[in-house]
Order: sequence, then C-alpha cells, then structure tokens
Amino acid sequence: MRWLTLYARSRQVPASLAAVVISAVVVWALARDGSEAPGDPRLPALVLASGAMAASIGLSGQDLALDRTAAIRWVLRRAVHVLLIGAVVGAVLPAVQAMGENVAATAFTVRNSAGLMGLVAVGATVCGARLAWTLPMAWLSFSVFAPPPTSLPMEVATWMLLPPGTAAGTWTALVLAVTGTVVYAVAGPKR
Repeated sequence: MRWLTLYARSRQVPASLAAVVISAVVVWALARDGSEAPGDPRLPALVLASGAMAASIGLSGQDLALDRTAAIRWVLRRAVHVLLIGAVVGAVLPAVQAMGENVAATAFTVRNSAGLMGLVAVGATVCGARLAWTLPMAWLSFSVFAPPPTSLPMEVATWMLLPPGTAAGTWTALVLAVTGTVVYAVAGPKR
C-alpha cells in the first residue's frame, strides 16, 4: 500500500482529484441556476473536459529519467493510470446527478470521459504531461464554436457535443481512448 500512496502523491493525484470535485460542484451550481437549457451538452462536456485536463498533470512523475530507468514494468501501470482517469472523470457527472440535477445521459458521460481520457494520454505522449491539457481544450473550444455538423468530418470534429448513440461520436471517442491508452502505455510521457 505504501507504493500506491507514494505513486499517487508523486503524480499529484490529491490535487487533481480536488480540481475534478470542484469542477463538478461548479457544474452542479450552474445547472441549478437554470440558465442552460435541459439537454444542452456544452456544460457536461466542459466538466468532463476540465476533469480530464486536471487529471492529465499526473501522467508524468517528478523525474522522467527516473521513470524511464526504474526496474518496474511501466506499461501496465501507465495503462491502468489512464483508465482510472477515465473512470474517475466519468463518475463525476453521475455524482452530480445524484444531487438532483440531470445534466447528461450516462451514455454521453461514458463516451466523452473515454474519449477525453485518450486525448489527454495522447497529449501527454506528444506534448508532455504539463501540456497534455491543450489537446482536449483545443478540441472542446472548436466543438463549441463550430457550426452544427452537417457532414461526417464535422461530426467527427464535434464528437464531444453530439447526442449519445451517434455513430461518429462513439467511434471517434473509442478510437481516441484506445489509441491514447496504447500510445501512452508504450511510449510514456514526453521528456
């Protein structure tokens, strides 16, 4: 158990978890205000993205050289870490909904948390953990300001805001989740 505690502290898990909880409380407060129309996907997408972005900082340790030279198998640990990020971020909205405000469907939450988890993992591999948040932020920003999707490429580009059950949104999130998990597990964070 000591190893797990040290790992969590070195990956800044307590601070990331606090940021995820704070974003959930803010979304709950905004949803209670009634300013967003029911079924509007922007607010739930924002809370999922902010949770994934907050958790992304822990995708590298304090010393990358130490991580790369340690005599332990990092591939499984990295994959589990990424999957746990998706699970924790995905648990935020159902927790908010348990307080009485229905902000998103479960299928929407699962799809977006999986896709965002893969996106931050790709970001950590390509840009490093300190900048892993930029990919989900850029994609969410584009999705919010893009015109309504009328073609398959636009559906892929705005997958975060599509209704649950949309094939393009589901497949995009699935590809991002699998690709991100595998790439990060094998390559690790960028130096």
